Amino acid sequence: MANVTDLQTKYSKLAQEYSKLRAQNQVLKKGVVDEQANSASFKEQLKQRDQSLRKQEQEMDSLSFRNQQLAKRVELLQEELASKADSPSQHGLETQCVFDEDLQKKIEENERLHIQFYEAGEQHSRQESELKARLQELEKDSEQHQAVVGGLTTKYMDTIERLQSDKARLEIKSQTLEREAKECRMRTEECQQQLRLSQSELNRQVKQSSSVIQEKVPFNDTKLIGYNSLNVPPHNRRHQLKARDVAGQALSFIQDLVAALLNFHSYTEQRVHIYPLDSSIEPISPLNQKFSQYLHENAAYVRPLEDSFLHLHQSITEDTVTVLETVVKLKSFADHFSSYTHFLQKILPYQLKSLEEECDTPLCTAALTAKNQELQSDMKRVTSVFEKMQSYINLLALPSVRQDAMPQSSTSAVFTQLAACLHSLHDAIKDMSKHYNQKASLEQELPTITQKLCTTTECLLGSLGSLTSSTGKIATFFSNNLDFFTSSGYSPRGSTLALNPLQAESMLANKKKAAAYISAVKKARPQSVPYNDALSNRRVLTSSTESREGLSQQVQQSQDKIARLEQEKEHWLLEAQLGKVRLEKENQRIADLEAQLAAAQGGILNSPPAAASTPVQSQEEAEMEPSAGEREATLCTSLVGMLCTTPSVEHVGDEESRETLIKTHYMARVGELTTQLQISDSKAVHFHSECRALAKRLAIAEKSRETLTEEIKLATQKITRLQDELATTKRSYEDQLSMMSDHLCSMNETLSKQREEIDTLKLGSKGNAKKNKGR
Repeated sequence: MANVTDLQTKYSKLAQEYSKLRAQNQVLKKGVVDEQANSASFKEQLKQRDQSLRKQEQEMDSLSFRNQQLAKRVELLQEELASKADSPSQHGLETQCVFDEDLQKKIEENERLHIQFYEAGEQHSRQESELKARLQELEKDSEQHQAVVGGLTTKYMDTIERLQSDKARLEIKSQTLEREAKECRMRTEECQQQLRLSQSELNRQVKQSSSVIQEKVPFNDTKLIGYNSLNVPPHNRRHQLKARDVAGQALSFIQDLVAALLNFHSYTEQRVHIYPLDSSIEPISPLNQKFSQYLHENAAYVRPLEDSFLHLHQSITEDTVTVLETVVKLKSFADHFSSYTHFLQKILPYQLKSLEEECDTPLCTAALTAKNQELQSDMKRVTSVFEKMQSYINLLALPSVRQDAMPQSSTSAVFTQLAACLHSLHDAIKDMSKHYNQKASLEQELPTITQKLCTTTECLLGSLGSLTSSTGKIATFFSNNLDFFTSSGYSPRGSTLALNPLQAESMLANKKKAAAYISAVKKARPQSVPYNDALSNRRVLTSSTESREGLSQQVQQSQDKIARLEQEKEHWLLEAQLGKVRLEKENQRIADLEAQLAAAQGGILNSPPAAASTPVQSQEEAEMEPSAGEREATLCTSLVGMLCTTPSVEHVGDEESRETLIKTHYMARVGELTTQLQISDSKAVHFHSECRALAKRLAIAEKSRETLTEEIKLATQKITRLQDELATTKRSYEDQLSMMSDHLCSMNETLSKQREEIDTLKLGSKGNAKKNKGR
């Protein structure tokens, strides 16, 4: 039900997000519509301006026409004046004055009209340029808005598709959880019914056990602490399996930590021999020599950590009782950890002094000095953390040595502090690794850096990285299992006190005896022979024709045969020793020949010696095979000859000769059977080895088949997922292409309209310019 509630909450959040995105989409659509309305209004204004411009052009045309008429009239008047100039009169002068005034007015009016026309043209061109600039800005804004709208539309469509797929997946998951909830309710009802039956059965058993205890048990030893500590506590198999699993995981982490520490100390020793002075060129300082000597001894302190913890892991089995009071091997691990901590304390001053020597070199920069100082503080911090861990591990090892060494209530606090120390160790080593990396990058810039130092520094950084990883894993592992470590384990029945370590051994011995007794009680008895069968077997034995003397004679013959076989065995042991000596001589001779051949060839090519050694080996095998065949023939001949050898007596009777012939025949038959038995044994051994090899190959083939099956399943799932993603991407691209096509069509129409308007304006401006030139 909690999962269903979480799914509903997640679905409601997705719905809210979808509604927000939809509202934002509406706002953007409204903004686009507003921009389109503004663009339409600007276009309308441009049309109005064009209409006013056309009206002004029409007025200019009418004015120019009137001006032409006035010019023609002025010319006519001038001609009339010229014709009447020959006969001047007072009336003519008055008329001339009137015409002159009228002409002057027309000229002024014409000049004023020309000025207005010029101002109107300038204003028109200025308005036209402003409107063109405004139109370009609006087109850019429209393109940007269209791009934003397209991107947001694509984004919202993707979001809608993702939300729809999430919704479908969540609905499927919700249905699955509902089915699981129904099944859980049904299982709960079944478990409750089983619980009621178990409770009734347990109540019946408790009553029966109480009656048995009251009738059969003479006294109750759980009331006395001394006797109760010897009782075997109730076995918690789950606790034991968990303890062994935790110990196994801890062992793997300890092995990684030991390997990282060994690498770190070894590469530190190599670095001391290389920097600041190279020991192959000049001797290093006495301080670094002593430091290198101590670092060379690191395996004697680090290896026992892994070995002691391995013994601790082996001591934890399913049948033991694992608590702090019974884990005796923890004390050995604590001692070895203390010795390693003392080793770190011993080498710490040399580490600090070695870093100071690096700072004293002439090429050491201020940045390198600062990094060395940071490394000094990191090493001090790591050593102090190891000292704290030593104290807590020693505290945990005390309950297995001395009773009441540590109160049981303090155990959880010790485990908690140990977990905190592990995290502090991880942080300290992480900082030290970071500072070493920075120091290595600064050392790369030095002119005297060598390839040997670079390689050693890289190896040292790799060991620090593995050390950081292993300490982090240990800290995480310890924190995750802290509840198990602090949980109460075993305790004597009917008592809340901890186990006594002095009596824990006796308790474990009692537990083994109890387990052995129970297994002996449960062991099935062998079936006895029925009475009728025994009588019939007795009759067969009594009616048998073989007497005791005949049986003793057969026993004597068998003993003689065994003695002869023992002699033959000793003979063939000597033969085997001689064959071994001859084989060693042959191997020595072959090795000498190979050495001479390698020396003759001068070590130019590696393949010819191998080719030469192969024939030698094949020749040796060919020689050994006839020798083996000869041995087998010798074995058969000697054995048959020995078995077939009989004392020859010239004068024997018919019965003795017949007995001798029978004996000779059976001896030969026994020799043949012995030879066949040896051959069969060798074939059986060969077939057994072939069967084992085939079984191993079959197991490997099964594992590879399972691995390939899993890979095929993963590949099929990946192909299905990629096909779904391809279909989704293809659909989204098709939608985007259709939208872009519509958008391009609309933009082409807009551009064609704007080009027509611009061409119209250009034609109008050219016509006005021509008219102005004509004037």
